[in-house]
Amino acid sequence: MNLHGHVVVYESRTVIDKFGQNRDSVYFKDGVRHIDFVLSYVDDKDGDKKAERRREFEANLEKAGLELEAEDKSESDDRKTYYLKIHAPWEVLATYADVLKIKVPFKASDIPKAREVPLEWLTQPFRLPHNVMRPEPDYFTAPFDKSKVEFFLIDDKDTFFPPSTRNRIVYYILTRCPYYKEDRKEKDKTGIKRLLNNGTYTSAYPLHDCKYWKKAQDMQCESERYHLYKNWARFLCFYKKQPLNLIKKYYGEKIGIYFAWLGFYTEMLFFAAVMGVICFVYGVLSYEDNITSKEICDPEIGGMIVMCPLCDKKCSYWKLNSTCLSSWQSHLFDNEGTVFFAMFMGIWVTLFLEFWKRRQARLEYEWDLVDFEEEQQQLQIRPEYELKCSGRRLNRITQETEPYLPFPSKCARFCLSGATVLFWTCLIVACIMGVIAYRLAVYAAFASVMKDSPTSKIQLVGSLITPQLATSVTASCINFVIILILNFLYEHVAIWITDMEIPKTHLEYENKLTMKMFMFQFVNYYSSSFYVAFFKGKFVGYPGNYSYMFGKWSKLRNEECAPGGCLIELTTQLLIVMAGKQMVGNIQEALLPLFRNWWGSRKGRSHPESTYSRWEQDHNLQNFSQFGLFYEYLEMVIQFGFITLFVASFPLAPLLALFNNILEVRVDAWKFTTQFRRPVAAKARNIGAWKEILNVVAILSVVTNAFIVAFTSDMIPRLVYLYAYHPGSEATMRGYITNSLSFYNISQIPEDNLPEHGENPSCYRDYRYPPGHEKQYTHTMQFWHILAAKLAFIIIMEHVVFVVKFFVAWLIPDVPVEVKAHIKRERFLVQEYLHNYEVEKLKMQLSQSFCLSRARHISIEKLSFVARGT
Repeated sequence: MNLHGHVVVYESRTVIDKFGQNRDSVYFKDGVRHIDFVLSYVDDKDGDKKAERRREFEANLEKAGLELEAEDKSESDDRKTYYLKIHAPWEVLATYADVLKIKVPFKASDIPKAREVPLEWLTQPFRLPHNVMRPEPDYFTAPFDKSKVEFFLIDDKDTFFPPSTRNRIVYYILTRCPYYKEDRKEKDKTGIKRLLNNGTYTSAYPLHDCKYWKKAQDMQCESERYHLYKNWARFLCFYKKQPLNLIKKYYGEKIGIYFAWLGFYTEMLFFAAVMGVICFVYGVLSYEDNITSKEICDPEIGGMIVMCPLCDKKCSYWKLNSTCLSSWQSHLFDNEGTVFFAMFMGIWVTLFLEFWKRRQARLEYEWDLVDFEEEQQQLQIRPEYELKCSGRRLNRITQETEPYLPFPSKCARFCLSGATVLFWTCLIVACIMGVIAYRLAVYAAFASVMKDSPTSKIQLVGSLITPQLATSVTASCINFVIILILNFLYEHVAIWITDMEIPKTHLEYENKLTMKMFMFQFVNYYSSSFYVAFFKGKFVGYPGNYSYMFGKWSKLRNEECAPGGCLIELTTQLLIVMAGKQMVGNIQEALLPLFRNWWGSRKGRSHPESTYSRWEQDHNLQNFSQFGLFYEYLEMVIQFGFITLFVASFPLAPLLALFNNILEVRVDAWKFTTQFRRPVAAKARNIGAWKEILNVVAILSVVTNAFIVAFTSDMIPRLVYLYAYHPGSEATMRGYITNSLSFYNISQIPEDNLPEHGENPSCYRDYRYPPGHEKQYTHTMQFWHILAAKLAFIIIMEHVVFVVKFFVAWLIPDVPVEVKAHIKRERFLVQEYLHNYEVEKLKMQLSQSFCLSRARHISIEKLSFVARGT
């Protein structure tokens, strides 16, 4: 730029002076050097101390080879914030690409394109343009070596490393750069993270390449953010495939893997949802064939059966036909299709995990992630570990001294961490016990209100909403609120105890935090469902000998299941918690950020580009924290538990999850594209510890669903009656209700259990001998037959499903054959080309050496000739 403010053309880029400069740019003021990172800060009362830190830090950055350019606060929109722009020149990029073993292209791929699939035109509406799906040509790649620059395909050093790789390298330098003086080496004064924590800098982030709603004016900018928003982040694109290669290129492999997994999970949910809808439709269509419910609703059968009170004193006797509606509702989910669907989901979850392994293997190859984890993550020590560990020892692998945590300190930290996790787990269990106590105490109140209501309106409500249903719904809502509160508290606790353990590597840190958070969330979200499924109604006793929660003194009698079983209550619990979690999650992820950033987005669209710079626009966005992706995974894995662990009680759960995930993909895409600053690119070859968690949940789901069908559902008692105890030669369910009830002589009931008024005798749900029998009130042989059938069903179902699971897992290879071949070919080519490169290089050196020695020999001969002539 000249002194008169004229436009200067420098290396084909137009530069405008500051009187009319377009500040919506990702370049330094010279229009040539790319901005790879931005730091921001403000002056405050502790300014001198922070200014000194900044001076030392920035001086050390320049010593590391980075180039800096400052923006004064007078040029910022708020007149308060300073911005420091960072550029990494070629020497720095090449050096650290060598250190980090970043793979770069060395030869164009010669693998033939996949052949067109017949009827491929049918999928055309679901595909995006090729330049969006495949933003880069295919290359064979090898780890970068600075000493072999000629080996790689380098057309332009300025664009050889993409922006995601550049910001990853710069961030690597920032996290390890000290801010102490040379004469005073203080080990803990290192890294941008500490400077952000102590307020020296307010933020550190790489830049988006353009506005999301329009392309960049600079033709050399690829406007990838705009393409992501247009083809991915809008909800109207929900039926389109995700541009995973563009996501990977712009945000890095770690975020790309997350969206690949989320998309694949959503696709597989479609098949589970279809099968769940079929099972639900079967329950609806077989509605009229439900003889059991008809007998319950029949005034001549269910209307004549008087049932024992469900609580002491406050509860009265009741007619069996008062549960008519809940019996019909239970049939929708508790029918023959339940067994089939439970077995189907056991196989579905295996197919999901096996096919994901294959999909992941393809991505690992296509995104150059093969062997990445061992080389990069396991050997890279966290800066926090280096700072907090004073001891040093020799690493047997690298043969270099490195910091380490002494065993006594590690053991003490582990014990404290375990005790903290145990305490919070016990706190959750205590809260669940409190909710159970609420259910027991409030049930009597609901029963009393509905019994004593004089008006026809409340009597009508009482006929539709039974005390069991009212108690179950309110308890589920209270439990959900407790879940949200405990989640909020434990998130901070889990991060604190993980930091306290001082994990050595980033991978170890993520895995430890993942396990702690999932263990807590597992107990928090699923414990109430486990109670309803496996404990409610199992330890009730019988009239005259009831069981109590905290002993008889508490007067909190254990809950009984409705005549149709506890399955409908488990369905209610699952529906409220699962739907409530998804609703709250979507509000947090979409509506709140939209409301919070509405003014910032409006400001960005209304400001002229000459004054509202790219770094200011990104500064006003939300920061994407290191735990951002962690919470996204956690949300989906908890949902995965809901649709697998208890799916036998609610076949429509996969359908709810499918609708939620279709929205989730676009909401997450919208957040990343419009609401968050550009995250620092990070590599990951898989979904990490979540993979093992999914495997454990998949195995556990087979067991839980088998127990739900056997003990929570009424399926097994009905089948035993149908094939062993029905009267007459015809197999029918007629008489099942009467057969499943036992009688008790009310005159023998203790006064504490006796209601205010009643009838005699009364019934209760169990298989016991009647009064007057020599074995009165003990279990009949039919009870033991049913118990044996339940245990046999569990064993058979588990073995059948596990055999099929293991056979499917064995049948489907984890890595596709063609991917294995491509990996071997690429490794062969790397070795061959490196060998040829070294040979050619050696030949050139020998040739140069020969030419030099020949020239010397000729020179000596000439000198000798001259000397002789003289």
